[in-house]
Amino acid sequence: APDALGPLRVWPTSTLGGIVFPVLSHRRKDWRIPRHWSLHTKLTLLGTLALLLGGFATLLLFEWANPKTLGPMAFGDKLLSAAFASVSARTAGFNSIDIGVLTHESWGLHYFLMFIGGGSAGTAGGVKVGTVAILALLVIAEIRGRSDSEAFGRRVGPSAQRQAITVLFLGSAMIVLGTIVILRETDFPTDQVIFEVISAFGTVGLSTGITASLPESSQLMLILLMYVGRVGTVTLATSLALGERRMPYRYPEEHPIVG
Repeated sequence: APDALGPLRVWPTSTLGGIVFPVLSHRRKDWRIPRHWSLHTKLTLLGTLALLLGGFATLLLFEWANPKTLGPMAFGDKLLSAAFASVSARTAGFNSIDIGVLTHESWGLHYFLMFIGGGSAGTAGGVKVGTVAILALLVIAEIRGRSDSEAFGRRVGPSAQRQAITVLFLGSAMIVLGTIVILRETDFPTDQVIFEVISAFGTVGLSTGITASLPESSQLMLILLMYVGRVGTVTLATSLALGERRMPYRYPEEHPIVG
């Protein structure tokens, strides 16, 4: 019989692992005074909370009446399974419901959650919560017509913004490349292939059930994506941060047309 308490045993560990060590390493006295928290800590905690609650609510909406997933469950089991699935899509890689029979809308939600992943320097994969939070602040600043990206009385530096854009762009490029390669070699539906590719890149461990049926070349592509997603994003972010240097000259500025 399935272990009803299984999700409760995995949930705390996977959530803490996704929040990341820089956040958890704050001195105890800092936790008592939120205004002393770093901007990274605030963005990571707020972003994680938003993703957990948003994923939980959306999965409930899409799967509540699905007879193959949450439909037959009791009310409390529905809440627990949806909450665990929201956490697992970003950090744990375990599943309490069959991923292969989720609605297509739930697969789309998983694309989003798996691609983002956990926090920087944590155990989860993806492009990281901090990366997406910085880009969200950049978009908000542009919409409001401000030159600086700001949050909680702090300004996000231009170098962090460039690094976030680079990580997001290269991560997206890897997913597009992996999807094209596998689609060329298989006849599986595009949505299932995209799920496998993003899951591999985010080192999530979830699957719609087609991984074992893929040809060896496609499986090797997934292995490459797992390696790049786990090591590549961390290495890239570190190299961008450490490799920044000021040039002794600057070219005249122009404004190419956007949009």
